[in-house]
Amino acid sequence: QVQLVESGGGSVQAGASLRLSCVVSGSAFSVYAMGWFRQAPGKDRDIVTAISRSGGNTYYTNSVKGRFVISRDNAKNTVYLQMNTLKPEDTAVYYCAASPQTDSSYAPSYGYISWGQGTQVTVSS
Repeated sequence: QVQLVESGGGSVQAGASLRLSCVVSGSAFSVYAMGWFRQAPGKDRDIVTAISRSGGNTYYTNSVKGRFVISRDNAKNTVYLQMNTLKPEDTAVYYCAASPQTDSSYAPSYGYISWGQGTQVTVSS
C-alpha cells in the first residue's frame, strides 16, 4: 500500500513563495502519475496540478498557470510543488495524490486513489 507524506506548508504574505514536497513510500513511485489538490474551507477538493509518470507532461488549473510548477524526482520518490506569487485565494489545505497509470505520458486530473494527510498553506494580504 502506498503512503504519501506532504511537507512544506506554512503561513506567508501575498507575493511570497513556498515549496511543498510529497514523499511516497510502500510502492513503486514510477508507476504513478502524481497530483496536487487543494481544499479551502467550505469548498470541494479540486485539482491544482498533475505530472505524468515520466515527468514529461503536466497539467495546471487555470488559476495557477504561470505561478506554480510541479516536478518530480523518481530517484527520491518525491513530487514537488513550487508555488510563486502566492495570493490569499491560494489559502487551502494542499494534498498530494497518486494515480497508477500504464501510460507514462499521461498527467490526469482525476482517478487518484491514494492521498496524503494534507499540509496547510495560508496566504495573508
